[in-house]
Amino acid sequence: MSKRAYFGTDGIRGEANRYPMTAEVALRAGMAAGKFFMSKDERRHLVVIGKDTRLSGYMIEPALVAGFTSVGMDVRTLGPMPTPGVAMMTRSLRADLGVMISASHNRYSDNGIKLFGPDGYKLSDEQELEIEALMDEGLDEGLTGPTKLGRVVRIDDSQARYVEIAKATFPRGLSLAGLRVVIDCAHGAAYKVAPTALYELGAEVIPVGVSPNGFNINEEVGSTHPWAMARQVKEYRADIGIALDGDADRLVICDEKGQIVDGDQIMALIAGHWAARERLTGGGVVATVMSNLGLERFLNGRGLSLERTQVGDRYVQLRMREGGFNVGGEQSGHVILSDFSTTGDGLIAALQVLAVLRETGRPMSELARQFEPVPQKLENVRFAAGKPLENAAVLSAIAMGEQKLNGSGRLLVRASGTEPLIRVMAEGDDEGLVDQVVAEIAGAVKSAAA
Repeated sequence: MSKRAYFGTDGIRGEANRYPMTAEVALRAGMAAGKFFMSKDERRHLVVIGKDTRLSGYMIEPALVAGFTSVGMDVRTLGPMPTPGVAMMTRSLRADLGVMISASHNRYSDNGIKLFGPDGYKLSDEQELEIEALMDEGLDEGLTGPTKLGRVVRIDDSQARYVEIAKATFPRGLSLAGLRVVIDCAHGAAYKVAPTALYELGAEVIPVGVSPNGFNINEEVGSTHPWAMARQVKEYRADIGIALDGDADRLVICDEKGQIVDGDQIMALIAGHWAARERLTGGGVVATVMSNLGLERFLNGRGLSLERTQVGDRYVQLRMREGGFNVGGEQSGHVILSDFSTTGDGLIAALQVLAVLRETGRPMSELARQFEPVPQKLENVRFAAGKPLENAAVLSAIAMGEQKLNGSGRLLVRASGTEPLIRVMAEGDDEGLVDQVVAEIAGAVKSAAA
């Protein structure tokens, strides 16, 4: 596959107003994606655009709109909307394309552009490469005539639509009445919809991170800073805490004692509950190579499998579609429940956890730890140049580490897809051995990179 110039592992992303996250690149992306999808047939074509709460969204959105309309594509803007909501609205409005303007859990100074096809799924690598090729065309190529320019309409009830869709995933006959729920929206895209959905389902809602100002998204709040949620849970004696990230496609939970629950435990809880009720499809769960060995053992003990993919929720999603799985995700909190959504959805995953809480009548602290995590150690080693993973001493250290962990653990050494880093991860029952293996391989990488 050709090397991609604009698209990374999750769309185009970078520091706002610096290449590639400039108004010009956004304009080119709109023109190119518009031309790509409009080449299919002669009818009027439609794109849906949502965003999170970053200041730079006010720059990126109009640039995209200009690109799409200049090639004759109609636009529907949604305003602040979770990434999964954009995917849903793309399908609901029968659009050709959905666009989310967000840098997810990154700080406010970054931004990004994610693209969804008409089926609500992220575009394939091949489709992104075709769009990239069109992005490098001249800005005067492929422009439509003045009578065929695209029109732009704001969908004012988009947030209300998403709230209703999310609420419909919660089991009929159940209510959140009597539950006190802390919801941390990271001052991001879900700052209105998540508290509203929980309140309308009956919960007593304690909102955190619901006052975006363009600069404070993910700042000391949200799934990357879950202690803000945990503090509120303990202060208000809540039953559960839910923390979303900036675009609300992932979550972290804490129990009533303030103890943090990661994506692996959330997947185990939902999958185990669904399997007992014969709702789980595919015979197991799809997760990435980073998920804890304890999750794999938990599932195997129930006659279920754990299928692993490379890091990235798009690869999890692809394997889920291929194998007919309805539960998948990442340790970081991307939880994909394909019965309800085409991508990770923090609010909908949280509602399924709340459903288990309600159906079992047990406190979250009893449900939170579905399995005992195997000791896991991750070390990131930065390098300036070269290819450390081709170094003989590094390869020897990796082989030795695999030999030491044989039968009692797992080793993963890989290059980062976004930074000049080698990620060394090991896990196993013997924590001392795990630490030793990681230290030895990391040391070999540092020597090779020196």
